[in-house]
Amino acid sequence: MVKVIQEVEPTCFEQAVGNPKCDNAMDEEMVALDANATWELVVLPKDKKAIGCKWVYKVKHNPDGSMSRYKARLVAKGYAQTYGIDYEETYSPVAKMTIVRTIIAMAVAKGWSLHQMDVKNVFLHGDLQEEVYMEQPLGYVDQTHPNLVCRLKKTLYSLKQAPRAWSNKIGQYIVTSGFQTSNADFSLYVKKTNHGIVVIVIYVDDLIITKDSDADISDLKKFLKQKFEMKDLGELRYFLGIEVI
Repeated sequence: MVKVIQEVEPTCFEQAVGNPKCDNAMDEEMVALDANATWELVVLPKDKKAIGCKWVYKVKHNPDGSMSRYKARLVAKGYAQTYGIDYEETYSPVAKMTIVRTIIAMAVAKGWSLHQMDVKNVFLHGDLQEEVYMEQPLGYVDQTHPNLVCRLKKTLYSLKQAPRAWSNKIGQYIVTSGFQTSNADFSLYVKKTNHGIVVIVIYVDDLIITKDSDADISDLKKFLKQKFEMKDLGELRYFLGIEVI
């Protein structure tokens, strides 16, 4: 019998800093943010305020309960945002459960294959239209410019407009390849091909793809990976509480 040792998740930066696993996780997050050109350091305008940010930690586990890795995520304190100043619309569509069930049932009835993809760092992809300033992250303050703030160019987790910005970004990209948004659900996209139709259902960072032609699915996956960093989860196994066998 394998004895599983439960790792304690830090609740704040002070608890995490100095732990090599947490330090590595934060370094990885900062590398991803830097590669995404998430912000630029600027002088805070006199008529603006900078919202805070914090680190959130999560221990990922393997199926047997053993620890897989530490995950650190930089989260903006979106509750400090002011409507009409640093955010406007926040509504973001997600697939209705009736649509998810219908697409799965249709695929089963027609003998189509079902595939799933997961978008990495989903909310970091959204383009920020509003003028939002944020304090520099704990542990990663630029020592040569400690008084500067981050002017966000891309969305961060917990920003009020982050879900909407991501939804707009991926929706616009999918439409460029010939897909049409369904009138029944704005998170459902359909494209007619020479072999039939291809269907995409989006629920935040999870995508269901179904089609009677595996070649079309393979081409679609390549198309999506050109724009977003995604993980191909292969055939659909589990989605929003629905187990697929």
